[in-house]
Amino acid sequence: MTVQWNHFIAGKEAKPLSGDYVHSFTPKDGETYAQVAKGSAPDVDSAVDAAASALKEWKSRKPIERGRILLAIAQKIREQSSELSQIECAETGKPGWQAPAEIEIAAQYFEFYGGLCNLFQGEKIDLGAGYHSYTVREPFGVVGVITPWNAPLNQAARGIAPALAVGNTVVSKPSEFTSGTTLAVAKLAVEECGLPPGVWNVVLGEGPECGAAIVSHPQVRKVAFTGSVRAGKEISHIAADRLIPLTLELGGKSPNIIFEDADLAQAIPGAIRGFIVNAGQICSAGTRLLVHSSIHDQVVSGLVEGLKQIKVGPGDDAMVGAITTQAQYERVKSYFDLAKQEGAVAQLGGQVENKDEYGGGWYLPLTVFTGVTNDMRIAQEEIFGPAIVVIPFESEDQAIAIANDTDYGLAAGLWTQNLSRAHRVAAELQAGQVFVNEYQAGGVETPFGGYKQSGYGREKGIEALHHYAQLKCVTIKL
Repeated sequence: MTVQWNHFIAGKEAKPLSGDYVHSFTPKDGETYAQVAKGSAPDVDSAVDAAASALKEWKSRKPIERGRILLAIAQKIREQSSELSQIECAETGKPGWQAPAEIEIAAQYFEFYGGLCNLFQGEKIDLGAGYHSYTVREPFGVVGVITPWNAPLNQAARGIAPALAVGNTVVSKPSEFTSGTTLAVAKLAVEECGLPPGVWNVVLGEGPECGAAIVSHPQVRKVAFTGSVRAGKEISHIAADRLIPLTLELGGKSPNIIFEDADLAQAIPGAIRGFIVNAGQICSAGTRLLVHSSIHDQVVSGLVEGLKQIKVGPGDDAMVGAITTQAQYERVKSYFDLAKQEGAVAQLGGQVENKDEYGGGWYLPLTVFTGVTNDMRIAQEEIFGPAIVVIPFESEDQAIAIANDTDYGLAAGLWTQNLSRAHRVAAELQAGQVFVNEYQAGGVETPFGGYKQSGYGREKGIEALHHYAQLKCVTIKL
């Protein structure tokens, strides 16, 4: 049965003013799942007007009152976890075990920032006798939050919760491929958690039309975007013309370094988890595995044997699910072909042998490429699928040089039993997050963002609140 997703504006469902819809599909079988409102500039105008109208009342509320509502949203997400997980599995192709875990993380974002509302304050500055100087942190106003398809509710909550906590109102746009859970929680927030209508509005549609209209709207004063480098650059141009601040979380080609003294019983499973979760559709995935030459063959053998035990497919017992969009499915397959052209060797996977075994769904084999040098495109470009390249190195300095030889800088990992080396190498790696002896460590409390073309600004943690607030300094001569 095909469902229909419409905008949610000023606390009410709103059909697209154009009357147009686009289709989203179920990755497990490629069948149509939803008709999604195709938003345009007039729809964005309505949503921004609603957010602007709700701003004065929302930002004037005591922080602790805003916090109670965010905590109520967190509780409601947990209560509705089963229903939200079903939507997310259908739209993204995630396996059954994964969606509930990501729904829980979304709840934690509202819980975390709800608890911080009344603690995020300014400070007194000592200018000596005769002066009273202090800072105040104020909301920007209407904030646009534009999110991708790989982790829909998780990433929506990551931007929306801190924006609301500070006192902003929000116009959010989820991906047209995965709109359901963001839309559902926005409705729950207003209808069951006490969030005033217009404080959180959801506009559906495609990026070039709907997303661009949000960024260019004169009443939108701040934008948070997660997505591709290409789209991030386009948004940056619009924002630069308007002189509004951005938070950009873009792509990655993250190095994961295994030194010769690493505990391989931990490092090999850790490297596997670092690139297969969400079928490799994670910007911070550790997809460049740098391995000391003395243990290269042992690590590769361990990877291959470990991956052979992991099931890919639509079943309830599968560990790895589908690629979320058909375009991305075809794109990853094109990198399999490119790897052969570049002379890489697929020790596992690397081609789709029989699509029918997955019921026609967009599933790809777990893939390990060796014979890779860091100048190859498969080592430099973000594949965004369940594929890893293994690159040998001879020395610590060479490992650092290879790790940093990329346009990206979102995350990095390293495995060693030498504490001095851990600190030394972490200090040299050009990445916003460095994980030591566990890849993808941390939670909603740990700041997340990139260096270089992986973006700027930080999501998560207390640091994110600073990106959703303006700082005002007041100085009084007494």
